[in-house]
Parts: sequence; C-alpha cells; structure tokens
Amino acid sequence: MTYVPPIRDINFVLDHVADVDDLLTRPPFTDVDRETLDFMIEEVGRFMAEVIAPTNVDGDKIGATWSVGDDGYGRVTVPESFTSAYKQFVASGFGAVPFDPEFGGGGFPWIAAIAIQELMTSANMAFALCPLLTQGAIDAIHHHGTDDQKALYLPKMLTGEWTGTMNLTEPHAGSDVGALTSKAEPVGDGSFKISGQKIFITFGEHEMAENIIHLVLARTPGSPPGTKGISMFLVPKYLANEDGSPGQRNDVSCVSIEHKLGIHGSPTCVLAFGENDGAIGWPLGDEGAGMRNMFTMMNNARLSVGLQGLALTERAYQQALGYAQERVQGTAVGAEKGAKSPIIDHANVRRMLMTQRSWIDAMRCLLYENAAALDRTVGGGDDAEAQQEWADLLIPLSKGLCTDVVNEMTSLAIQIHGGMGFVEETGVAQYYRDARIAAIYEGTNGIQAADLVGRKLPMRGGAVVLEKLDAAAALAAELTGVAPLGDFGPRLTEATAAARRATEWLLEHGMTNPNNALAGSTPYLRMLGVVICGSLLGTLAKATLDADDDADFLAAKQASARFFGEQILPTVGALEAQVTAGADLLFALSAEQLA
Repeated sequence: MTYVPPIRDINFVLDHVADVDDLLTRPPFTDVDRETLDFMIEEVGRFMAEVIAPTNVDGDKIGATWSVGDDGYGRVTVPESFTSAYKQFVASGFGAVPFDPEFGGGGFPWIAAIAIQELMTSANMAFALCPLLTQGAIDAIHHHGTDDQKALYLPKMLTGEWTGTMNLTEPHAGSDVGALTSKAEPVGDGSFKISGQKIFITFGEHEMAENIIHLVLARTPGSPPGTKGISMFLVPKYLANEDGSPGQRNDVSCVSIEHKLGIHGSPTCVLAFGENDGAIGWPLGDEGAGMRNMFTMMNNARLSVGLQGLALTERAYQQALGYAQERVQGTAVGAEKGAKSPIIDHANVRRMLMTQRSWIDAMRCLLYENAAALDRTVGGGDDAEAQQEWADLLIPLSKGLCTDVVNEMTSLAIQIHGGMGFVEETGVAQYYRDARIAAIYEGTNGIQAADLVGRKLPMRGGAVVLEKLDAAAALAAELTGVAPLGDFGPRLTEATAAARRATEWLLEHGMTNPNNALAGSTPYLRMLGVVICGSLLGTLAKATLDADDDADFLAAKQASARFFGEQILPTVGALEAQVTAGADLLFALSAEQLA
C-alpha cells in the first residue's frame, strides 16, 4: 500500500490550531519564514514516501539480527534497505531542522520537527526510532553538556552521522529508575569507568552510523539511594581521536537483542558496560542531577511517542480505506438488487472509517498544539509561563491518549479487512503490532495518568485545568446552533460539564486520599483528553466556516469534527462514574482472592 503524506491536513492544523504564523513572529524563530517551512514539509513528505516508506516491509519481515563480530563485540545488522535509506536521510539534512544553528541546525521551531516525525513514523516507525532517540540525546547534550562536549558531539549528531541513545532501564528496576545499580568510578582525569547492564536500548547497536553516543544513568561512589544519587554520563561507542574522528572501541557491547511483537527493524538491545577494562564516560551535567537532566528530554520524547499514535493510525487508515474501496462483498442498502457492493458502502464499515478519520484529526490537533505550546515557552514572551503550564498539562494527554487510541484504531483497520486483516500478507497487522509498544515505553500510560492527577491537575490548585474547561465551554456555546456542525456544540457543552465535575471531585477527594486520585487516573486521562481534543477540533471546525479553501476539503473537516462531537464526546459521560468511584472497589479483593 502506497503511503500518501497528508500535507494538506498538516498545514490546515498549522494554520488554524497551532497558529504557526504567530509562532514565527516570536524569537528565536523570526528567521524562519512560512514559505520555507511549507516547502520543507512538502519535501519531507516526498522523501518519506519515496525513500523511507518502501523500507517498512523489510523492517518487519527481515528485522534486526544479532551476532558476535570478529572483534568479540556484539554486532547488530539491520536490513540493507535501512542502511541505504539512512544514508539518504543523513544527506537530506532533515534531522538538523529544529536545532541550534551554532552546531549546524536549521533553527526551526519544534513543531517543524513534529511534522517531520509524523511523516517519517507513518512511513516506517521502526526506522524513525533511530533519529528520534538521537534527537533526545542532542537535546540533553545541548542543555547540559560542556562547551567542549557540544563542539565535539553535536555537529555529527545533528547530521545523523553519529546517533544517540538513552540508557535508563535495568533488568531488576523496570520503570523504577531509582533502583538502578550501574556504577561510575572516577578515573582521576575527569572521566569515569562505567559498569553495569542496561536493557530496552533502542538502536543501542547498529552499523548505519559511524559512532553511537550513549547517555547512561549510573551511580557515583557514596551517592544516596533513589533518584537523587543518579548521574548522567556520556559514553561513546568509539572514543574520539584528537581530530574528532572515531578511534578506539569503548568497552560497550550489545549482548543480545529482544524478539518483539512489532517494530522488528528497530534493534532493542541489552548493553553491557565495562565487562573488560571499564567503559569510559564523562559526566553530562552535575553529579546527582542525572534524573533531572534526563527529564529535559522527557517532554519532547513523550510528545514524540504520542505522535506515533497519530502516525500509525494515519497509515493504517489509508490502507483500510483503500481496501474498503476495492473489496466487494454483499449488497449495500440502496444498491441495485443482486449487485455486489464495495464494503465502503456498508454502514458498519463507514462507522469504523469515520472513527479513524475523526481521531486522526483530533490527535493531530492535540499533538501540534502541544508542540506549539512548547515552542512558545522558548523566547521568554509575556505568555511563556502560561504556555509552559499548557504544554505540561498536554504532555500526558498527548502521550497517553494517542497511544491508547492507536491500539483501537489499528485494530479497526484489521477489522475492516475482515479475515484478510488477520493474515500477515496484507500488511495491515504490522501497524497493530508496531503500535502496541507506544503505550508502554517512555513511561507507561499508567504513569502518564498518575502524572496527570498527581502533578498536572494540582497546578495552581487545579486552576490550569479548570480555566481550559471554561474556554472549552465558551467555545461550545459559540458553536451551538451552527448548522454545518450539527450537535457538536451541545455535546461539547455536556462533555465539558462532566469533565469539570470529575475534576472538582478529584481535587476534593484525591488530595486527601491519593489512592482515590490514582484509581480514577486512567479514565480521567481519557476523559480530559477527549474533551481537550473536542475543544481543539471545535477550533478547527470554526475555522472551516470562513476559510479560503476547497469546499469539499472544508466539508470533510466539518463532518469529521461533527462525528467526533456526536459519536465520541458522549463517551465522556460514562467515564465520569469511573473517575469518581474511588479506590475501594479496586481493593475489594485481597491478593490471595485475586489468585
């Protein structure tokens, strides 16, 4: 199935939700003009469709393989199509677009990187994970590295000639990063010898790039337990020569790769540090600040993972739509008697396609609005603090909601294919398998929900959330009675009122008994996410009423928003009871009774 980049849809959201024209009037983005941004996105779309998308099947069928090299170190081989495509990606310069011009970046806002990531992830999620992890490492080095570290590592990482990783998780610790035991022993010359094992390291070993820069969390001697005792270290696969070129192999080895449900082309590595002489690394930031420094990357990383939900839903929808148009089965209502109809003419298939399409519009609004809010915090404008609050609130929604929804939407794509969807040859099952990891990594969605009720909801005593609900209610009133949008306004009014009641309940009961908040956190994330998506779709729908664009395109956007309003927003009412039920029933059975 050919991938068609949704450039027009992206641009419409950039115009009417993210307001990118306003963004480009703000420092430090004033040197970027809209024409250049539009041209860049168009070229990225072409590149991803022509160069990256054809590698998707190879990634799934061939995957990554592990062996022991002649030098005794673990070696990972990815499909040849990946290596070839990656060389072209490096040559394109697209990886440098959102970064500091001082180190060879384009100086574009982060929302441009989000557009690139969407297009690349739709083309091939497994391939896209390598640039994604490199971007996170770039971000950390840029914020916390010394001038020498930045000068040595960033130019090559911006081009993609060198890639980067994040090394947090250890076998015994899982999501409890504070339980890690990797050690960092000072050598005496400013460097440290790193020892320990890390798991789930995406692209922790490969040969597409000439060097890999590992960012590793470890403990220095005498450090306190928990997260306060963790420091971050920069550990290259190859130590740099005086001229900056890769030199001696560092004591880092991939001892195995995981055999996964999906993203087969992306090697998920177990890395052993310091099994021989000790892996040489250098502190990145202050001692004991490793976890705090790692969180520098978290907002962008969690947003990028949420984007995977949108990207795979888009790709699965395109394939399901194509199949529904071609597959002939049964006689649709209203068709000539005895005639066979394409399944797209059947009501239930239409429901599934409209559900996918409306969620695609909703998720794109949410994610691009989140990116725009992050960008508006950069220049220190008058609204920077408010934009930071907005971005912080949206992060768990972007990550948690979109990666939950993609499991449902890719499942619908299989359902539209019927029995053929369960057969690997059609290819649609790959999106379902690839998508499943997104709700797990970069903080499971349970962690996102706990973050929402534990850290984000209490901001300014709940005022941040309540103010956004007030704005959503005002928009709902404005859209009530607007004929092209049907009952969108009234449904948004009802959903907003339910979300307000649930929010006030959590603020009252969750603060006195944290288990009440945690018990309702997952349905609350879904509830608030659906309402915020509805509000943003309302903004998009409002723009269609007087936008200068093709009438069919605008009508399709209106229908998509109306479907979300009348079919998806009403689900919020049922979630209110779950949010406000409290924790008692969750613990009604003992562990022994559950067994």
